[in-house]
Amino acid sequence: MSSATSVAEEIVDYDEALERYDPVMGLEVHVELNTATKMFCGCATGFGADPNSQVCPVCLGLPGALPVVNEKAVESAIRIGLALNCEIAEWCRFARKNYFYPDMPKNFQTSQYDEPIAFEGHLDVELGDGTTYRVEIERAHMEEDTGKSLHIGGATGRIHGADHSLVDYNRAGIPLIEIVTKPLTGAGKRAPEVAKAYVGALRELLRALGVSDVKMEQGSLRCDANVSLRPRATGDQSQDDVPLGTRTETKNVNSLRSVERAVRYEITRHAAILDRGDKITQETRHWHEDTGVTTSGREKSDAEDYRYFPEPDLVPVAPTRETVEMLRGTLPEAPGERRRRLQNDWGYSDLEMRDVMNAGAVALIEETVAAGATPAGARKWWTGELARRANVEGRSVEEFGVTPAHIAELDRLVRDGRLNDSMARQVLEGVIAGEGAPTEVADARGLELVQDDGALEAAVDKVIEANAEVAQKVRDGKVQAAGALIGQVMKEMKGQADAGKARELILAKLS
Repeated sequence: MSSATSVAEEIVDYDEALERYDPVMGLEVHVELNTATKMFCGCATGFGADPNSQVCPVCLGLPGALPVVNEKAVESAIRIGLALNCEIAEWCRFARKNYFYPDMPKNFQTSQYDEPIAFEGHLDVELGDGTTYRVEIERAHMEEDTGKSLHIGGATGRIHGADHSLVDYNRAGIPLIEIVTKPLTGAGKRAPEVAKAYVGALRELLRALGVSDVKMEQGSLRCDANVSLRPRATGDQSQDDVPLGTRTETKNVNSLRSVERAVRYEITRHAAILDRGDKITQETRHWHEDTGVTTSGREKSDAEDYRYFPEPDLVPVAPTRETVEMLRGTLPEAPGERRRRLQNDWGYSDLEMRDVMNAGAVALIEETVAAGATPAGARKWWTGELARRANVEGRSVEEFGVTPAHIAELDRLVRDGRLNDSMARQVLEGVIAGEGAPTEVADARGLELVQDDGALEAAVDKVIEANAEVAQKVRDGKVQAAGALIGQVMKEMKGQADAGKARELILAKLS
C-alpha cells in the first residue's frame, strides 16, 4: 500500500489497552554475517553491487549445483550462540524450508529447523532507567538470505499496483543467523521499550563480536516483531495461567525507533479488535515508517506448511568441544562490562551514562575520545545537539553523516579558543549540510573568536556605560545580573567574543 492508503485501523488509547490486556512478544532478529563469500558458494557478498552480478549456479538454484557450507559462517554462528549464553549443539544439520516465492530461486530456503546450532540462552537488557530485563533466547540458527524484489510502477513500492517486478539475486545465499526469543512476558506497559532495548543490545553485542556490520538501514540486521494480547488475570488467577492470544508478525522493521513504535501500535490495534469482540487474524504485517501504522501482508504460515525435511546435499555440522572452547576464548568483553569500564574511564555519572546509552552513542563516544576529544566534549555533542536533532527529525544520529573524527575536531576548535559554543553549533550545521570538515566550515563561514583583548575591553566598557543600572546591581553583589551584560557584549562583538573572558572582565571592572 502507499503511504496515502496505509490508513490507521481503529486503535484504542495505549494506557487503556494495558489496563485490560497483557502484551506478549516474540522477537526474531535476522543478522547478515560479514563473511567474504556466501553461505553455500563462493560468490561475493559486498553490498551495493550491480544487480545479479554476484551469483552462480549454486545461489541461483540451477540443476546439478551442489552447496558447500561456509566454515567461517559456522564459526560466527557458534560465537553468537556463546555470547548469548546458549548451549552449542554437538550435532546439527540443515533442512529445506519449502515455499514458492520469486526471491528464492530454488523454491526452498536452506535453513535449520528442529536442530539449531545454538539454543536455550539469554541476554540481559538494561532499560532506560537502569532496570534489567532478561530476554530468554529459544534458538539461534543458520540459514541463507533470499534475493530482493523490486516492484516497478504504482506509488507503493509493493507488488500490489505494480506494473512489473525485477529480482536481484545478489543477496540470495548470504549467510544469515536468525535469533529467536521465547515469548517475552511480564514487561507490561514497557513492552515496546523492552523490544527496542533488546534489539539495541543485540546490535551492540553483534558489533562487538565483529560478525556483522549490523546496519539496519541496509538490511543487514532486521527484526520481525510478534505481538499478541491476552486478558489480564482476575481474582486468584495467575497471569501465566492465562492462554496466549493470537499473534501477528510485523516484518523487517529496520530501525530501533520503529521496533518500539511498531510494537506499541500493534498493541493498540489488537486491543481495539478484541474490545469489539472480533478475533485477531494470524498474519504478517508491513510497517509504514511515514504514517506509523502497520498494514496486512499475508496470513502467516505455520511450520508444517513449509514441509521441512533434512537437506540431503549437506553433511551435518558437528563442532568438537575443543573448537567450541577455542571460539569461546575469542569472545570480546561483554557490552555491559565494557560500559561500566568506559563510564569509569570517562568519569560519567550514572545519569550521564544512561543518557549516552539511550542515545545509542556508546561506540560513537568511544571512537570520538580515541580521536582526541575530551569525554565531556564527546558526550555534549552526541547526546546534546545531535541527539536533539535526531529526535526532532525522527532519525538516528548516524544518519547525519557526522563522524567521530568530526566531533573530535570540533571539540578541539572549542578547546583551542577558536570557537565558542554558538559558533561550534553553526559549524556543526555546516558539517551536517555537507560543507566539509569542521575547520573547513569555520574557515568558509569566517567563524573565529576575536582574540584582540583590547577590542573586548572596549566592548565591555561600552556595555557597562550603556547599562548603568544593571552594572550597579553587579557592584552591589548581585553577580547573576552580569549575565545580561555578557549577552550585550556578545551582541556588540557579533557573537565572536569569548563569553568566559567577557564575564571575567566585567566582574573585574565592577568588583
